[in-house]
Amino acid sequence: MIVSEYAAKFEDLCRFAPHYNTMEAEEDKCVKFENGLRPEIKQLIGFNEIKNFPTLVNKSRICDKDNRAKV
Repeated sequence: MIVSEYAAKFEDLCRFAPHYNTMEAEEDKCVKFENGLRPEIKQLIGFNEIKNFPTLVNKSRICDKDNRAKV
């Protein structure tokens, strides 16, 4: 699954977990999202400790696109 598909599915499922839809839970949401990324993307993204969900998704998409271009 590409990151765009994963992000869309993640957002869709978050509506069933109201905790993740609050500003206080933004960091928790980022951690949960990172844990579901493919290992090669998680490795590149994880050390940045991104706490803003839209930024995390965008950076993950860029890493995914770059990885696919290398292959």
